[in-house]
Amino acid sequence: MNNYYRYRVLPLIVFICCQGFLFAQPGEIKIAFIGNCGLHLTDGTTNIYVDFPYKSGAHHYMEYDQSALENIRENSIFIFTHKHSDHYSGRLLRKRSGKKYGPWNVKELMELNDSLSGFSIEAFNTSHRFSFNHYSYLITWHNKRIYFSGDTESADTIAKVKDMDWAFVPAWLVMDMLEKHLHVDAKMFGMYHIGPRDKITSDDPKILLLDKQGEIITISY
Repeated sequence: MNNYYRYRVLPLIVFICCQGFLFAQPGEIKIAFIGNCGLHLTDGTTNIYVDFPYKSGAHHYMEYDQSALENIRENSIFIFTHKHSDHYSGRLLRKRSGKKYGPWNVKELMELNDSLSGFSIEAFNTSHRFSFNHYSYLITWHNKRIYFSGDTESADTIAKVKDMDWAFVPAWLVMDMLEKHLHVDAKMFGMYHIGPRDKITSDDPKILLLDKQGEIITISY
């Protein structure tokens, strides 16, 4: 992941979802970028939101359109890395039906391994200097392995995870990988939590910059 400060567009991976709806075809997982670390995953049957809903514009990070809230699917699964307001809003979450998980009930999160077909999740207690309780997650879904780092600053944990199809990481975690000369075993990286004030580019074909809300990643299985 050298020369990471130059921009590159990755064709055929990213599509714009203008209406704010996300539909997966049989045999694919679709991941829509909402903002910050907020993602919507679906295989066409199950809907999972990671670090969303959060407080729009919190800490000078990304705002999102009201339609992002209006389009949240009923009876979805919500998974949070921690409770900072640019990742989580208890007020907005209370208005949504579905299963809700985070550091406060991470043991219950393991119940999803038995309740969803072709699905498993691992939780990693990772450090974040501004949070007392922070978790990163590895979801294996339809034999595709997808990692969500959240706000953790250290790449030591992700470097131990093998055979990831996608790893969603902030820029500072990529910098930690490079500084420590760590090999991270992922086919693709989604670099998220890019603020409006950040100037981050990359020409590495393995890195997709998630700096445009509504971008969609399609993973076939």
